[in-house]
Amino acid sequence: MKTNEMRGRSAQDMNEHILELRREQFSLRMQKAQGGEAKTHDFKRVRREIARARTVLAEQSKQGGPK
Repeated sequence: MKTNEMRGRSAQDMNEHILELRREQFSLRMQKAQGGEAKTHDFKRVRREIARARTVLAEQSKQGGPK
């Protein structure tokens, strides 16, 4: 999801999105631990998207909510 799309979402939607990403991150770690064919680029993608979402959430809390 792009940053501009994230800025239009509510705080509750952003928290749900972060939770979904954390589940995906956990799933990727479990695949790797079990010796599965984990796509290594997905680790970086998910980690950065979580950081992006948390940054937008922090910006929204400073401004007092979504625009």
